[in-house]
Amino acid sequence: MQGQTPIFILREGTKREKGKGAQFNNISAARAIADAVRSTLGPRGMDKMLVDSMGDVVITNDGVTILKEIDVEHPAAKMLVEVAKTQDEECGDGTTTAVIIAGELLKKAEALIEQNVHPTVITGGYRDAANKAREILEGLAIKVSPDEKETLMDIARTSMISKSVSSSRDLLADVAVRAVSAIAEKRDDGSWYVDDDNIQVVKKQGGSMDDTEMIEGIIVDKEAVHPAMAKRVESAKIALVDAAMEVKKTEIDAKIEITDPSQLHAFLDEEENMLKKMVDTVKKSGANVLFCQKGIDDLAQHYLAKEKIYAVRRVKKSDMEKLAKATGANLVTKLDDLKAADLGVAKLVEEKKIADDRMTFVTGCKNPKAVSVLIRGGTEHVVDEIDRSLNDAISVVSVAFEDGKLVTGGGSTAMELALGLRNYAASVGGRKQIAIDAFASAMEVVPTALSENAGLDPIDVLIELRQAHKGGKKYAGINVLTGKVVDMKKEKVLEPIRVGRQAIISATDAAVMILRIDDVIASKGGQGGKGAKGPDMGDEGGMD
Repeated sequence: MQGQTPIFILREGTKREKGKGAQFNNISAARAIADAVRSTLGPRGMDKMLVDSMGDVVITNDGVTILKEIDVEHPAAKMLVEVAKTQDEECGDGTTTAVIIAGELLKKAEALIEQNVHPTVITGGYRDAANKAREILEGLAIKVSPDEKETLMDIARTSMISKSVSSSRDLLADVAVRAVSAIAEKRDDGSWYVDDDNIQVVKKQGGSMDDTEMIEGIIVDKEAVHPAMAKRVESAKIALVDAAMEVKKTEIDAKIEITDPSQLHAFLDEEENMLKKMVDTVKKSGANVLFCQKGIDDLAQHYLAKEKIYAVRRVKKSDMEKLAKATGANLVTKLDDLKAADLGVAKLVEEKKIADDRMTFVTGCKNPKAVSVLIRGGTEHVVDEIDRSLNDAISVVSVAFEDGKLVTGGGSTAMELALGLRNYAASVGGRKQIAIDAFASAMEVVPTALSENAGLDPIDVLIELRQAHKGGKKYAGINVLTGKVVDMKKEKVLEPIRVGRQAIISATDAAVMILRIDDVIASKGGQGGKGAKGPDMGDEGGMD
């Protein structure tokens, strides 16, 4: 009878799923995530309202924002959230596309697993298909140079057409292209490099979406330290100081004994002189505007106002770095080292009141390598959504600058990839062929979802698109506003090649990883004082 004694290997309360059950469970969890964002794809996509545990509301149709906000529990579903995050970090756009492609790859794989095709065969085929897809994608690429402002505007418009800000997309696209053009740096080998961090975004509610503007300079969210200072300084010479304009306190515990009233007087006078000296150093350098990263003593403020120097204190480090890039000033860490050569220049430094806040605008910088965008909108939620949309637009323009290659949108590229992959599958043979075919079909989820969201019949659209692509119209895509299949290059629906490439890479990686799992062991035992049983036992625990 010994063979019947149950042997407990895992802690009581541990759940275990294995084999096909585990695979299907993981696939359905990941697909649930893909379905959640599917309805947001394209110009006719809808928004989601997300309310977190604190009661904060986010209204958006930005894939990655939705997935970051929802608290995902299932480990396989978390992998799809990672896909969106990676896509967002690499390209800034195409997050929804990447997630629904991953979901579709898993859906196709599920059907194959049911037909007893081994997951390793499927993942091998998917890997080959992804490599081939990237090859086809390179062949579809259209060259673009940083001088083609109109094309770059089209890229920015395409990234915003599905957002709620699409009514003002011309203005925002212009802002994005001008901002990126200002900060783009050409390297020695002729390639371009764009650091998005050099674009400072300041959000202020009030006004309308159309009041959003780009400022060739920097906005500092602080006011002048003294009311007597001029609110406007023309042809400003700017000093950036990372040192406190205050009397130094001793580092060690020291006691000063004063025996004579005149000594006290001399002591106070010396403090005053020290502050005066500091202000004189600034004055001597020729600066008439001072941005200080640390504090400025009340008395020093008085002297600065007397010397007609506009001063701002406790400026953020990131703002100081941007000011240095915009005005050409050097950041000085020791006040005594401040010289005329360290000063930056700007045509105008002025204090403006925007909404209820007073802010300092540093404008008219000659060749700024850092710029600001001031976003205005009716309500807080609108301002946040403009910020997300503008961030997407800035990212795609930056990527186009760096890579210099575009592909067309509207499902046209996905259809061309599906066509190319089907031809490739026929040449492979063996079981892998089925997986490559499945990958090709999965690519068609993009035009399918676009047409579904627009209320069109996806089957009719797919047939029409396949016919157009078979006939050699490689830029044929779906215009969701008219329901017609048209040339996307002529419609100016464009996106950087990196968006498509990254979507394929991340979606394939996530799908392959999920498909290779055949055993899920979830330990719930002894969590947070709930005893060994854990929070959710289901059946009687123990594993035989």
